[in-house]
Amino acid sequence: MTEMLTAKDIQELLQVDRSTIYRMAEAGQLPAIKVGRQWRFPADRIASWFEAQTTIHLNPANAGLAAPRSIPPSPDRELADLVPQKWLQIIQNTFAELLGVMLVVTDMEGNPLTQPSRPCGLFTVVDQHSKSLAKHVQGWRDVAAVMDLAPEFDARHLGLLCARGMIVVGTKIKGTVIAGCVAPDKWPPSPDEMAALASHLDVQQEVFGQHVNDVYRLDEAQRNQVLHTLPRIGTIIAYVAYERKQVIDRIGAIAGLAQLNET
Repeated sequence: MTEMLTAKDIQELLQVDRSTIYRMAEAGQLPAIKVGRQWRFPADRIASWFEAQTTIHLNPANAGLAAPRSIPPSPDRELADLVPQKWLQIIQNTFAELLGVMLVVTDMEGNPLTQPSRPCGLFTVVDQHSKSLAKHVQGWRDVAAVMDLAPEFDARHLGLLCARGMIVVGTKIKGTVIAGCVAPDKWPPSPDEMAALASHLDVQQEVFGQHVNDVYRLDEAQRNQVLHTLPRIGTIIAYVAYERKQVIDRIGAIAGLAQLNET
């Protein structure tokens, strides 16, 4: 049996106004069936129609149309515009549980696009006591700025190890997947080092010391597994972003064609 999509399904997928969907359904410009007062859209016919309409738009002569008016190309969207935050969060949460580390997705400026998954106790208490988002962002920005193609663990502002995988959409790096809260081989730090870290993070040394061992300790094989998996997570997110961008671009072409049909 053919899957039937709702107007809400198509709106969430294509990010267009629902009134546009209804108008095109009423005009017969979109494959749709009216059930009572509700529109339903056959999934297989919608997929075929997208492909056909995109081809017509790109080759107006195929439909006997004059060349369309100039339609602006799709903008160079940021990762947050291409992939809904809840999708990023689901992907991130899943891999954080599998790898046993904290994960967060950021843009190239270090701004988090998700809530950290599996934050360790030390990260959480520092975040609660110092409200240190700015320091986290700076640390994540530093990780994102590392130009090595292969991810490597390196100590960052908490004194813990971080590594990143890149999210490349098309030819551009759109963001990073950062793994963190991993204890280095020499941990916990000495009292003097702990005092310096607590001061830097605006946390009382006593509080820092109480949670200094609430971190993730990985052996070499586990660390290598994280480093091996980070690029794959980035690839999955990039694939979702690319496919969604293609759909958004197609609906832009369709909207342009619908404007032509109205004139």
